[in-house]
Amino acid sequence: MSESVFLTSSYTQLENCVEVAGGPGATAVRDSKNRELGTLLFTSVEWSRFLDAVKHDEL
Repeated sequence: MSESVFLTSSYTQLENCVEVAGGPGATAVRDSKNRELGTLLFTSVEWSRFLDAVKHDEL
């Protein structure tokens, strides 16, 4: 996923940003201020469940 395009939410403050990149079968998340720390990878199923939980205010 290192060649993926990471996007930052327009709702995120510059001091507390995460970046997300989608790829085939996985989503990568990284801290925009500490990119050298690497990324967390989530399967498509994991990411979809996370988004559903956020949308339904379950987190």
